[in-house]
Amino acid sequence: MSSNRLPHPLVAAIPLTVLIALLAVTISLFGSDSIAGGSQVALLAGMAVCICLSMTLYKVPWSSFEKQIKQTLGDVSITLLILLAVGMIAGSWMVSGVVPTIIYYGVQLMSPHYFLVSTCIICAIVSLLSGSSWTTIATIGVALIGIGRALGIDEAWTAGAIISGAYFGDKMSALSDTTILASSATGTDLFTHIRYMTYTTAPSFLISLVIFLVAGLAGEQNAVVQVSEYTEGLNRTFRISLWTLLVPLVTGILIARRVPSLIVLFLSSVLAGVAALVLQPHVLSAIASGTAPAPDLLISPRELTRGLAITYFGSTAIPTGSEALDVLVATRGMAGMLNTIWLIICAMCFGASMVASRMIESITQIILRMARGVFSLVASTVGTCLFLNVTTGDQFISIVLAANMYRDAYRRKGLESRLLSRTTEDTATVTSVLVPWNTCGMTQSTVLGVATLTYLPYCFFNYISPLMTLLVAAIGWKIRKRQ
Repeated sequence: MSSNRLPHPLVAAIPLTVLIALLAVTISLFGSDSIAGGSQVALLAGMAVCICLSMTLYKVPWSSFEKQIKQTLGDVSITLLILLAVGMIAGSWMVSGVVPTIIYYGVQLMSPHYFLVSTCIICAIVSLLSGSSWTTIATIGVALIGIGRALGIDEAWTAGAIISGAYFGDKMSALSDTTILASSATGTDLFTHIRYMTYTTAPSFLISLVIFLVAGLAGEQNAVVQVSEYTEGLNRTFRISLWTLLVPLVTGILIARRVPSLIVLFLSSVLAGVAALVLQPHVLSAIASGTAPAPDLLISPRELTRGLAITYFGSTAIPTGSEALDVLVATRGMAGMLNTIWLIICAMCFGASMVASRMIESITQIILRMARGVFSLVASTVGTCLFLNVTTGDQFISIVLAANMYRDAYRRKGLESRLLSRTTEDTATVTSVLVPWNTCGMTQSTVLGVATLTYLPYCFFNYISPLMTLLVAAIGWKIRKRQ
């Protein structure tokens, strides 16, 4: 049987300390390549320390860890499939001409001065309608990264605007899984939860938009040559056609009809594959043969099939005549997501061991004891969500654990459940993308091609949101006792 003893907080802090120390060493040694194996070793080492301490000092049986690991990996299995689908859609949308067409027209229509604020708003709208920050970033976000590069915008700023908008829409959408999870885990009506978030989320988003607007207006407009280079290179390599926009149009219709994200991503990548066969056969032939695209060559069905398969699962390098553009149109398919998937599995195993050993519970109990008034309770919830995002590596686990830990505390103080649901999502959902080894941080950095620590300073909405939560709690605005 599992031990009921709660580990001492100092013992509970040891695996976390070991993990942070090993991750620091790994990042210093490997830099951006740390997710290729080094970070995974650090996470497994932290898990081993946790298990050894628990089994030795508190007699926690191995079966408890095994059960929790199986459950945790089972819960994240759909996420792993979504990541593979994201790899498929990233490759197929590029090779089919969807992203090149959006970039081609986007760089000519969008002004560098208003690009950041426009990007943030566009991603917010798409995410609000789709209910998924991941889908938004993997589709329109990738295209906007390309437009930003062509306009000479720092990719860290662009990524920050994309993520800020996508996570705003994700939070406020009734279709979002994290929004539904935060409301259901705290026993709050979904639309009550969304309306209550408006008091903190709307000001945070408006402040972010002002920052992006000011940053854009203050920037220098010096990208004319680069825009010309991009448009000429894209036109030379791909068949730029508005017909390719049928793919995102159908994708949008599927999203509007509330089709599950995994199905949307898969169907969209299949449709993009069909578009590639019809409009870009020369590109598929070039991918299959490893040569430059030649539109006038006779292409065999075998080459087309091979090129399309590689687009879905492997790396593509399409020569365009522009070094900067070559980097942009290169894709990695499903194989490009494997390091991220490997890292997520290891992060989930570490989080599961911390849960099974009750070490997370031990540390958060200290925080709960220090919570006296309303502000300290909200601040404790914010701190716990941040801590859980760092230690468990997943926003869903963070939301559920925080809701379970604080539900009774809020009830005892006579506070409405909507305050807990809002605080949890204001913190756990939006800060997950700021942690390099969290599932969100790993995924978005991989999809956008921008390291987590590189875009972190520019995700203004994502760290203004928890600060706004604290400010609203401090002044007591719209915080009422239960009747």
